[in-house]
Amino acid sequence: MKNYNKIKDSWFSEICSLWPGMSLSLEIKKVLYSKKSQFQQIDLYQTKNHGKMLVLDGIIQLTESDEFAYQEMLAHIPLFAHPNPENVLVIGGGDGGILREVGRHDYVKQIDFCEIDEDVIKVSKEFLPDLACGFDDPRVTIHIADGNSFVKEKINKYDVIIVDSSDPIGPGEVLFKQPFYKGLKASLRQNGIIATQGESFFLHKECVTNLVKITKELFRVQAYAYVLVPTYPGGHIGICLGSRGPELKKPFRAIPENIQNQLKYYSPKIHEASFVLPYFAQKMFEAI
Repeated sequence: MKNYNKIKDSWFSEICSLWPGMSLSLEIKKVLYSKKSQFQQIDLYQTKNHGKMLVLDGIIQLTESDEFAYQEMLAHIPLFAHPNPENVLVIGGGDGGILREVGRHDYVKQIDFCEIDEDVIKVSKEFLPDLACGFDDPRVTIHIADGNSFVKEKINKYDVIIVDSSDPIGPGEVLFKQPFYKGLKASLRQNGIIATQGESFFLHKECVTNLVKITKELFRVQAYAYVLVPTYPGGHIGICLGSRGPELKKPFRAIPENIQNQLKYYSPKIHEASFVLPYFAQKMFEAI
């Protein structure tokens, strides 16, 4: 699927065949970085009202104004659902935001980080220090590798695996297919949990139903949550979860006050509320 990165009259517009007939536009002040890596086009903009914005292959990955919503929920839902998440794997998310959130948990002893495109990490460290601070955690080991191949070598190793993937095009396409999810499951220890970027149930129904189908087939416990993110097309994004034991829709552990005070979006109540789906989405998933 071809993406288009268009700038006209100081406005960036995300236009992609994943959501035909629709675009999302933000006004920009300056292009801070623009270069094609081995895997994808990387662009970093200073927007007028939303801080810096990271764009990969013409698709918005984050803006500084609302990145916390996605990072917090994708990390803290699986981590607080697990009774004792000591070993964690993060696949994708070269900006470092998920690592920043995982690092808030004292339970976590080891964090493996797998990213295919080292240039994304370099750009984030240069331009997005509030996210890239996640790389400074001494528990983090960075692996520049393909996530699909990486998990095949890590059998029965992780308590929580978080997949912060781009959309199912280009280098991220393989991360939306069943063989990858089988690899994730095999990499989990007893009571392990996976949480993956789950697209939009409004805009990407075929992709979302496929992810739910895969996780339902592979995991005894499966669930789908969603997060409000204004600068993503549709204003929200999903999280697809699978568990080898723990329930997912309620936190297993209480959130320490020192962590809660650092957060802007996640709380125990929003954890539970994020699984309450619109009726059409609920029926769509029940039919799978």
